Amino acid sequence: MKKLSVCAAAAALNLLCGGSLAQEISFKDKTVTIGIGSSTGGGLDTYGRLVARHFSRHIPGAPNVVPSNMPGAGGGVVAGHLFNIAPKDGTFIGLVFPGIIVEPLLTESLRKTYDPSRFIYLGNAHSETLVCLVRRDAPIKTPADFVTTPSILGATAAGSTTFDFPAMANSVLGAKIKIVTGYKGAREVTLAAERGEVQGICGVGWSTVKVQYPDVLKSELFARVFAQEDMTGHPELNKAGVPLMSTLARNESDRRVLEMFYGQSAFARPMILPPGVDEARVATLRRAFDATMRDPELLAEAAKMNIDVLPSTGEQVQELVARMYKTDSETIARVKTALGK
Repeated sequence: MKKLSVCAAAAALNLLCGGSLAQEISFKDKTVTIGIGSSTGGGLDTYGRLVARHFSRHIPGAPNVVPSNMPGAGGGVVAGHLFNIAPKDGTFIGLVFPGIIVEPLLTESLRKTYDPSRFIYLGNAHSETLVCLVRRDAPIKTPADFVTTPSILGATAAGSTTFDFPAMANSVLGAKIKIVTGYKGAREVTLAAERGEVQGICGVGWSTVKVQYPDVLKSELFARVFAQEDMTGHPELNKAGVPLMSTLARNESDRRVLEMFYGQSAFARPMILPPGVDEARVATLRRAFDATMRDPELLAEAAKMNIDVLPSTGEQVQELVARMYKTDSETIARVKTALGK
């Protein structure tokens, strides 16, 4: 009878915990790779390595967690690897730019390579506010000047935020931005701006800018945070008086397009599993990720690095992506036109 009582209690606890006891999967003696879709030193890489340093403690079996940079195609290399090659046992996790998730919504042929609506989302390490960083000696002084004065911005590749966000400003808001592509990552673009090769960069995360230039809001740096590519803005930047690009929207249709496109910032650092990973492994890794994002040691390290940690759960990201892939056809058509698709 005692054994039956213990079993009944365990079964009841398992039900109350959503089946967590039955779903616990050990990764002992395994290596979990985090494939980072950028070069070293940029914002995506910063978050990937931060998570990697603390993730193992929260995964059952304490596996070795290794960050691996896989730059190329704005993160498309990692996305393609996830969808077509990566093992489906939870030992390979991708970290990509949000544009990689949005791009196949606009270019359906890309879904032959990878389909973001079929990915399994482990969680999101940070909800980002994207900004424009522009040299102080550039002739553009306000967001409205983008519309009247030609400018030259650097970018990585089509599909990355550094390309797509200024392209959106060109089409929807009437900006006159020449976009120079071919840089490996955001850091390389900002260094090019320092050298005077380009006038700046748009579509780069505020968290990235803060890491690279901690005193950007205080000092007379070579460049300044010129505008926020967001509908509401970051509290820190709002307090500093950095304007919103969305204020240039000319009508309600423009605003709907910007709301849809800027919405990807809600999952700026998405951690992704390939399709086909079994539910038990997904549940185990999602719990581990959530615990990692609450880890006092991770949060203390992030504070020292001057970066924000505003995470969301895998379930939340999964819902956001599903909702985005149900966007009305008129808005999608305008976004496609804006990005030359």
